[in-house]
Amino acid sequence: MTAYDPSNIFAKILRGEMPCHKVFEDDVALAFMDIMPRSEGHTLVIPKVPARGLLDMPADALGPYMQRVQKVAAAVKKGMGADGLTIQQFNETAGGQIVFHLHFHILPRWEATSLKPHTGAMEKPDVLVANAARIRAAL
Repeated sequence: MTAYDPSNIFAKILRGEMPCHKVFEDDVALAFMDIMPRSEGHTLVIPKVPARGLLDMPADALGPYMQRVQKVAAAVKKGMGADGLTIQQFNETAGGQIVFHLHFHILPRWEATSLKPHTGAMEKPDVLVANAARIRAAL
């Protein structure tokens, strides 16, 4: 198993070395807006435990983390007025993982609206700020 790299971008966000549009934070997890969203309100939830992927997460930390994923997902759905959610989690390069710090993607979904392709295009900061506020208000 490959070792956790503390220089990954999510570790830097946790340490305050990189900015984010914060939605939720406690002693277990941090949730923030994805800067390249595939849907309006696309949110990431990361654990504060340094885990590369789901299989690296200590079992005793997984339950509390998943409770935060569920809490944030409910707020994303409510705050964005979504009809449903897509929740994604990728492990290792072959599984589609790009940032090697465990994270869940919470993507609000609406009937008859497809996900945007992952093009690498960054969302305008004012849109991310507004969406984060809507989700925080629903927590």
